[in-house]
Amino acid sequence: MTAPHPHVLTLSDKTQPIENHQQLSAYLVRGARPRADWGVGIETEKLVLDRTSGEAAGYQRIRELLARLDGIGGWEGIYEGEYLLGLQGKRSSVTLEPGGQLELSGKFCCDIHCSWRDINRYRQHILTMGHELGLVFLGCGVQPFTRLEDIPWLPKQRYGIMGPYMLQTGDMGQRMMKQSAGTQVNLDFSDERDCMRKLRAVQLLSPVSYALFANSPILDGEPTGFLSLRGEIWSRTDPDRCGLIDALFSSSAGFADYVEYALDVPMYFIQREQRYIDFTRHRLTFRQYLESGWAGEKATLADWELHLSTLFPEVRLRPQVEIRSADSLPPPFTAAVAAFYKGLLYSEQGLTTVEHLLGDLSGEDFSRLYRHSWKEGLQTRVKDGNLGEVAEELLAAAAVSLQQQFAAGESGADEAVFLDVLEPIVSSGETLAERLLKRWHGDRQDKLKALIEHCGYAENSL
Repeated sequence: MTAPHPHVLTLSDKTQPIENHQQLSAYLVRGARPRADWGVGIETEKLVLDRTSGEAAGYQRIRELLARLDGIGGWEGIYEGEYLLGLQGKRSSVTLEPGGQLELSGKFCCDIHCSWRDINRYRQHILTMGHELGLVFLGCGVQPFTRLEDIPWLPKQRYGIMGPYMLQTGDMGQRMMKQSAGTQVNLDFSDERDCMRKLRAVQLLSPVSYALFANSPILDGEPTGFLSLRGEIWSRTDPDRCGLIDALFSSSAGFADYVEYALDVPMYFIQREQRYIDFTRHRLTFRQYLESGWAGEKATLADWELHLSTLFPEVRLRPQVEIRSADSLPPPFTAAVAAFYKGLLYSEQGLTTVEHLLGDLSGEDFSRLYRHSWKEGLQTRVKDGNLGEVAEELLAAAAVSLQQQFAAGESGADEAVFLDVLEPIVSSGETLAERLLKRWHGDRQDKLKALIEHCGYAENSL
């Protein structure tokens, strides 16, 4: 079991006005912890569909699912007014995304075996109740059948602010909110230098992640020409808060650079008691808010914490390192994402391998690689080869690192086993998305059957 994070702030800490920029960096510094206390956290989003039609399930049916889970296995309902919008457990939570996607924020664990047990307990709960309600859960990066306009907004205050704003910042922001689903991994760092090196490595790995974990080739029932349409959607959501943070590619980057980036992103809102106050109509950056306040309100660390949660780059600090590039995946592949990143980021050898393979690309070459990765997958050209060859070397380095971590007593069992499901993908060069496309034929029921077999949550997997 990992120790509690030292970055947790008291209510008094959070509500005091911010007096200087050093407090903003200090909030991030609180995320540091000694290597002996490092762990891993996994967040899994999944699509909830009607088992018969394949259409996205509406809020009332998902609410019924949550209501039936309330009180089971330690879960307690989370409400916003009259609306049941999630479940809180002792160390994990279940929340709903804007289009009804179901997310498990798993407990922060000592190793991936612990995370896997947590995911499996949750999976059994939702499968039992979902079956009774005629629901199916898909580990898929984009809603396959239901059109954007046919997916109602979840009744949550913050989405009433974010949704309209998305129409001002790109042409796919609402698709991101209502139709996409991803996999996030949370990892630790020891100090500023270690943190920045990991952030840079994750950015370098983002094209590999989009290619290796591509699982969203279908939209509105048809192939889109992308293997990770989710990658394309995010690239057309909001350039202020999505994508890559250029300053983090510098070897001299520090917490101050992340703070500077976050300060200049326009704010969505602040929260006072149970009410969200809309800032989007004013296009106010956090820097402007910090310097001048707004309508008598002064910036607090609670506002900063909330603002950091509304930034969506490939990797962000909250203040742990949160990795965001992978599509939603079937459960065994979800664990593989965690194993891939834990292996590479928790060892000197792993970090060096990432830097050697991808760190010497020019800005132009890397930008091209990044953009092409979600369309061409493992066949994307890089240097004298392709991303599949890069992924093969990275996978080998991650496996060795995880084995060494086990030998050193840093995990309870060898976690390299979770990488096994990736071996056929890397050796064949065929992504999950391409596997699905091969089966995408026949009528609606044939396609729904293929989807459920491809990425549906099942009782037994791995």
